[in-house]
Amino acid sequence: MSVLSPILLSLKVAACATAVTFAVGLGLARLFSTRRVPLRRLWEALLLLPLVFPPTIIGYLLLVLFGKRGLLGGILAQVGLSVVFTWAAAVIASFVVSLPLMYQNCKSALLGVEPQYAQAARTLGVPEGRIFRRITLPIAAPGILSGTALSFARALGEFGATLMVAGNIPGRTQTIPLALYSAVEGGRTTEANILLAVTVVLSFGLVAVVGWCERRVFFPGKNSR
Repeated sequence: MSVLSPILLSLKVAACATAVTFAVGLGLARLFSTRRVPLRRLWEALLLLPLVFPPTIIGYLLLVLFGKRGLLGGILAQVGLSVVFTWAAAVIASFVVSLPLMYQNCKSALLGVEPQYAQAARTLGVPEGRIFRRITLPIAAPGILSGTALSFARALGEFGATLMVAGNIPGRTQTIPLALYSAVEGGRTTEANILLAVTVVLSFGLVAVVGWCERRVFFPGKNSR
């Protein structure tokens, strides 16, 4: 099996998971930071549980949920679909473990926007949707972008939950962490070193993006010169 296969699959899984995480995390952050939601603290606690749960526990819960006898798995089985042990399961696992990071960063970024900007727009009759798109979102963009980069990094490095719900099938569900584990276990040092090098390069790139976002948030004046 080519060493390129797990690299491309990891990028595919991380990209898909991050796209969903971005939409859901930003939407929930906007909802919980601007509206009174019943039992908000309970929903937030459930949302943040993947931060404290071991990845294998998350994987087992997903396996129970999407298995053939699970709540969602049973519904999907009736229409001839199966998620477990497919690359889609890897996307779901990566989405679940990275969502708390995206939500936390988006919420902090949105709450960090000075409310007088939106209030001034409201006095001019600007609709709420346009206020969010044209005022709040651009100001909060560095923090949101930082959360996106962190979510992508978390999805890229996901191991335990992916192993439980997607398995370690070469060419189908074997991502970089799983391929690295298999290479080390099988004594394939060269393959393991290549996967390690790719992971380090990608990680440094993501750290650079997060650092740039943090400078934009805390030192905006220096970046405009």
